[in-house]
Amino acid sequence: QLQLVESGGGVVQPGESLRLSCAASNFTLELDYYIIGWFRQAPGKEREGLTCITQRSFTTRYADSVKGRFTVSRDDAKNMVYLHMNSLKPEDTGVYYCAAELSPVCSQKQEDFNNWGRGTQVTVAA
Repeated sequence: QLQLVESGGGVVQPGESLRLSCAASNFTLELDYYIIGWFRQAPGKEREGLTCITQRSFTTRYADSVKGRFTVSRDDAKNMVYLHMNSLKPEDTGVYYCAAELSPVCSQKQEDFNNWGRGTQVTVAA
């Protein structure tokens, strides 16, 4: 069964950076047409799609809320996907999830993904 495990969350001050990692197992990013999405669920809010990356990084998409500050990347040889987060703001606080789905087309909609990690907490506070 496909598994995803997020890591790298923590508590940071506004303006600082974090890199989240998503480790994939029981499937091969390099060989299959998996898209990877990063989502965030802030306290009391619905889960928000932040970014998506297709196979071989052909396509990436970003939500307006993170565009210019967050960058998604993938290392297919290591079966890893990363979310580089810069200039963090208090409103970036939440649980961050990675998700995977077989698709040639990027999506930032949670209903398009059937495979999810358990999430990692990011807290941005002074």
